[in-house]
Amino acid sequence: MLTDKVRELQQSGPTPNILVIGDLMIDHYVIGDATRLSPEAPVPIVNVKKEFTTPGGAANVAQNLLSLGSGVSLAGITGDDIDATRLTDILVNEGINADAILKDATRLTTVKTRVMAGSHQLVRVDREVTHPLTESLQAEFIERIKGNIAKADIVVLSDYNKGLFSPALTQQLINEANSKGKKVVIDPKGLNYEKYKGAYIIKPNRKELAEAAKTEKITNIDELQQAARIIIKQTGAEYIVVTLSEQGMVIISELAYKLLPVKATSVFDVTGAGDTVLATMAYFIAQGLNVEEACELANHAAAIVIRQTGSAVTTVNEILEDIERR
Repeated sequence: MLTDKVRELQQSGPTPNILVIGDLMIDHYVIGDATRLSPEAPVPIVNVKKEFTTPGGAANVAQNLLSLGSGVSLAGITGDDIDATRLTDILVNEGINADAILKDATRLTTVKTRVMAGSHQLVRVDREVTHPLTESLQAEFIERIKGNIAKADIVVLSDYNKGLFSPALTQQLINEANSKGKKVVIDPKGLNYEKYKGAYIIKPNRKELAEAAKTEKITNIDELQQAARIIIKQTGAEYIVVTLSEQGMVIISELAYKLLPVKATSVFDVTGAGDTVLATMAYFIAQGLNVEEACELANHAAAIVIRQTGSAVTTVNEILEDIERR
């Protein structure tokens, strides 16, 4: 059984060392009650009861890996501001290696503020600058990260389209990883998937896949396979793993596909679920499981975190318990 295999790895297998490269951000939550409308405009008045911040974007992927039991290094770009300090302090205190996080004085550290009335999100306010890195900063980033790539068991790219992953830099990162024999797993963003050429796995959702493959719509498994194989042809990726929300996920290779039905019993908040899927896949592949096994475990991990508010994380034990309850 898969659960027995995972337990054996947890007891006797080596701890994976995983490098996450990506767009870093802070998720800021403002939570309160909304019982009346403003007299100034037809909008609710939120009486704030609490607020908190958590690492988001690629930093949330890193936290998910840490929770699973991985050694984690995180690389990316922040602004040169108080939010950058706040973010890196949280990460370092949790035990994440943040040596390859560079500061760029020309941008803000991305902060997403969600205003919630109970469990309902009323508005999201983003503070961000998304222009590409300068050539000199790209060169510095590559030099800083080479050592981390060499030490990693697997490399994860978490692209939130915030300016880090220019086509040139993305290809440099993938080529450097491949030259060191490291598999690259990517959560993509945007329409240009050719920049991900050389990846091992690319993990879009259905909408992202349709847009990248220039397909009007994806309504069935045949259209899904057709769109995925357009991306496989563009990138040479061995697998496209497509998350399908309430329908689960599907693994597509050049010659075959495997549908993994959804494991969720209830949905409270999907924020960060894609990060959990990405992290869980990478963690178990780094431990030596095959892609289908890793995706099955990631499906259960997603079911756990979407029952919680905000960007949640899970553990290997929780994943195994979720499997055994079904």
